[in-house]
Amino acid sequence: MAEIVLVTGGSRSGKSRYAQELAESIAGKRTFVATCPVVDEEMAERIRRHQRARGTGWITLEEAVDLPGALRRAAGSGVVLVDCLTLWVNNLLYEETLRSDRAEGTAAVNAPAGPAGSSGLSEDEMEARCREVLRACADLPGTVIFVTNEVGMGIVPDNALSRRFRDLAGRCNQVVARGADRVVLMVSGIAAMIKGGDSRRDG
Repeated sequence: MAEIVLVTGGSRSGKSRYAQELAESIAGKRTFVATCPVVDEEMAERIRRHQRARGTGWITLEEAVDLPGALRRAAGSGVVLVDCLTLWVNNLLYEETLRSDRAEGTAAVNAPAGPAGSSGLSEDEMEARCREVLRACADLPGTVIFVTNEVGMGIVPDNALSRRFRDLAGRCNQVVARGADRVVLMVSGIAAMIKGGDSRRDG
């Protein structure tokens, strides 16, 4: 079973850099699993920047939704870096909301209004998806490093869909953290080990 490391923190806290440096310190084939779909030129440039930083010693798999499948395709890697879980949650929420909207169709137009944001992915479904990811890690021999965001440390979102995303991302982080061997919290480029391993390491 793979060793699982979760690297979490706020935006621009040094998460990706720390995770990459950790991955590059591990021997063997390196696989990068990108969960971010390219939606605009700014995102495309950000992806290109990360690719340049990684160099040529990586195999890249792009998978927005089927993260367990991507992990299975990475079998044989010494280390797998998944960046990031937060975007994966966003992709799942978007997909499930579209599916729910299509299923409801136009019949819902004249129906009584339900709770805002009541369709789509539930927290229990999110937890089940995360457990599938952890089960996929059990079949890998090396190390799996997940990058994620602490989205619940800011203001309360002002709309139902954003609040649901925050709740789903928080549930995902909790499930993966429970299954992880090590959890690292990044704050201003400094790594604090909050589960397993050394108590602290500069990023």
